[in-house]
Amino acid sequence: MSQIDKAVRRQKIKDRSRASVCGIQSKPRLCVYRSLSQIYAQLIDDAGGKTILAVSTMSKENKDLQGSKAEQSRLIGTQLAEKALAAGITTVVFDRNGFRYHGRVKALADGAREAGLIF
Repeated sequence: MSQIDKAVRRQKIKDRSRASVCGIQSKPRLCVYRSLSQIYAQLIDDAGGKTILAVSTMSKENKDLQGSKAEQSRLIGTQLAEKALAAGITTVVFDRNGFRYHGRVKALADGAREAGLIF
């Protein structure tokens, strides 16, 4: 399977899941993006078209993260949940963005749940 086929397949999966997942100000969408070496998570208000907050392994506060990529993902999920709770957000809608709910995506979700985010 070529790289283009994988990208097209993931886009189709993403479009199908996004048809039923929508975030609002009181219950934003938790969108996850996973690259080969980094992971990014953001809370998005689709009604207003704004990103409420974002956390990634690339941000300044996370430049020195140690451990495996799964452990880093769990920490990113925990940080996102702490920032969301500080902003008054307790529930979110999870958007896996076409990625399988497995490995680093699952670790991020578990970290966010453990820190108190409900989805």
